[in-house]
Amino acid sequence: MQFSISSADLKEQLQIINGAISSNPILPILEDFLFKIEGDTLTIAATDNQTFMTAALHVDADEDGCVAIPAKILLDTLKQLPTQPLKFSIDLETFAVAVTSQFGQYKLAGEDGNDFPKIPTPDNVDNIDVPATILLEGINKTLFATSTNESQVAMTGVFVQINGEGLTFVATDAHKLVKYGFTDIETSLDGAFILPKKALNLLKNALANSNQSVSIAYNDTNAIFYFDNQVLSCRLIDENYPNYGAVIPSDNPNTMSITRTDFLNSLKRIANYANKTTNQVKLEISDSSLTIEAEDLDFSNRATEQLPCYYDGEAMTIGFNAKFLIEMLNTIGGDNVRIELSSPNRAGILRTEEQAPNEDLLMLVMPVMLNV
Repeated sequence: MQFSISSADLKEQLQIINGAISSNPILPILEDFLFKIEGDTLTIAATDNQTFMTAALHVDADEDGCVAIPAKILLDTLKQLPTQPLKFSIDLETFAVAVTSQFGQYKLAGEDGNDFPKIPTPDNVDNIDVPATILLEGINKTLFATSTNESQVAMTGVFVQINGEGLTFVATDAHKLVKYGFTDIETSLDGAFILPKKALNLLKNALANSNQSVSIAYNDTNAIFYFDNQVLSCRLIDENYPNYGAVIPSDNPNTMSITRTDFLNSLKRIANYANKTTNQVKLEISDSSLTIEAEDLDFSNRATEQLPCYYDGEAMTIGFNAKFLIEMLNTIGGDNVRIELSSPNRAGILRTEEQAPNEDLLMLVMPVMLNV
């Protein structure tokens, strides 16, 4: 079996799907890319047996066939080659692979492509089409808030809810929570699922420059995303997501509005002086000023800054983890941010003041006990 392809086109697709391969595969063949030729279409697949990703490319081929090719050595070779045509020659009996470039020939020991895991084709799926820009925005706004604690399995992914009101993405690690809703989608579906972090990172990279629509098919166990010339399939997290609505305070009479970049840059400076374990900063808020303070008693480090703000409510002193606030301010976007508060021991809510009419973004951060 022989086929020709552009090195640049092949490298671009392999770099996208390579993230599906595990760093510690349970089977040797899971270290490979599957190359499958059907007519003039080359379909390349990568998987860790939980997440599958494929890409389709046009090629000039002489016959159909499939082979599994070691991923790392092939991709490393392509990274070092300038753009040029490549010729692949595969012996379908021994699965030996020869790649010919303008500089020479590279031989790899392939494996039988028929031994490569089969991509699941779920039954009884629901389907919805979502603009790639909205799916990407939902991922970008929530992914950072997922938990890294593997004992909190449900919270290691992003909860996606689909109903007549639109599409909602939720992520939380019990210290912070992000809820992003988009209402400009018409659907009669009513469902929800939890997407694992690995699949979300693959989608994030693959959709970075896409303006197309993404077709999503899902059931109780799997979700499949179809877009451009790629397909991503993943096993869903089979857990019940926490009742996130119960932790969002409904009555927040104290509201502070402040320039986002000024607040963000001040926090970055002040955080250098905070205790490295707690990352605690103290916010003292009054009518027209915000005082930010951090102290590390172990090293006698202390810093204070004062910023102008607009505040409607009773004067308040509240503590937060600076790292969480910085992550949120980096992600939330807009020129001005509004922080809604009720009391020093209840969660604070962050919103951007430049929110689009069909979007609803809410970020929640839990306070920390201040050192007295």
